[in-house]
Amino acid sequence: MTVLSGWGGYPRIDTEVLRVRDEADVARALDGGPLIPRGNGRSYGDSAIGAGRTLDMRGMDRMLGFADGVLTAEAGVLLSDVIEAFLPRGWFPAVTPGTRFVTLGGAIAADVHGKNHHLDGSFCDFVDWVDMIGPGGAVRRVARDDPGFDWIRGAMGLTGIVLRAGLRLRPVESGWIRQEVRVADTLDEAVEAFESRLDAPYAVAWIDGLARGAALGRSVIAFGRHAARDDLPPEARTDPFAVPRRREVPVPFHLPDFALNRFTVRAFNAANLAAGRRAEAKGPHLVDWARYFYPLDALKHWPRLYGRRGFMQFQCVLPLETSRAGLAALLDRIAAAGLASPLAVLKRMGPQAGRFSFPMEGYTLALDFPVSDRSLALMTALDDITDGHGGRFYLAKDSRLPARRLAATDPRVEAFRAERARSGADRVFASAQSERLKL
Repeated sequence: MTVLSGWGGYPRIDTEVLRVRDEADVARALDGGPLIPRGNGRSYGDSAIGAGRTLDMRGMDRMLGFADGVLTAEAGVLLSDVIEAFLPRGWFPAVTPGTRFVTLGGAIAADVHGKNHHLDGSFCDFVDWVDMIGPGGAVRRVARDDPGFDWIRGAMGLTGIVLRAGLRLRPVESGWIRQEVRVADTLDEAVEAFESRLDAPYAVAWIDGLARGAALGRSVIAFGRHAARDDLPPEARTDPFAVPRRREVPVPFHLPDFALNRFTVRAFNAANLAAGRRAEAKGPHLVDWARYFYPLDALKHWPRLYGRRGFMQFQCVLPLETSRAGLAALLDRIAAAGLASPLAVLKRMGPQAGRFSFPMEGYTLALDFPVSDRSLALMTALDDITDGHGGRFYLAKDSRLPARRLAATDPRVEAFRAERARSGADRVFASAQSERLKL
């Protein structure tokens, strides 16, 4: 047995790990009892840990072909591999989460979203087809226009195992992002900024989670688009994909539990706000792709900042009509608790798609909290607020939600359970999360 956890380090679970290299290995593994596929372990909680057995898909990491902008690749290929191979050729993932160290299979299972969901949708909107092995061991190709595809996207690996996929990449002219920063002094200003710039290809905000009163929701919003060759200074146009290589900063050990507190986080927030004002004063300017899309990837093992007990992430999405009131209530409750959450992120979401994908049109708020009884109590209170405003929760980030809460906030759960039972997937695919949530 092996002790596994998600990226947050909580919970830690004993599981048998099976490593596979090809389709035949996966088919053989299905005969031994319930399991769940696992990619690079970047989901935060227990969604990619088998209650009994876990299928390590990282050995299936081959790129198989590329034509007309469509990459054919195995499920264990990392987005970082795709970027390294194809950005110098003028192609970039059309949708990417906040880390590039996720596998294609994991991105499909979670139907991950990025800073452009308001315009482009989520990851699976750019997946033309998947080859999936189902509960009976048969492999079938499922196209995006097949009704069965909607039972795969966002299903957290609970309806079958993705073996290969056809992923459409986005043509780009450079490795740079033309960024424009806006500092919002209040929550209303932040929401108005998002709503006034719905044509911006990318948009994301960092929020000061400790701000209260008139400053509640003060934010630094970064709008962006892929820079054209003509946007670059003349000296950069000869090699528009050459960007400075970022030095990876290691976090060599777990910080003491007291290191992240309201005083250190308040200092971090003040520095971040000041940096935002300087960037706003510069007007539109160029930043490299890694700095814009993946700022945390520059910190190796950054979860160690939260101490040995790990951290939990709270991420909800609120429908558009209740977003302002719901966000204000969430942020007010967080600020009142005084718990340290330096990573507080707000994004505008577009319409929902799929049978069980997370996004809905509105706003999503994500915050990290160190594992503690106080954090668990706060997150329960945040659950209440989310529930009261018609929101739902992101299973790729969840590590502690009760089954009754999921069922109460997401009316799609009953149909998802029925589909798993109908196909027999409930007898073959199971994770620690699916058992906890009674999926």
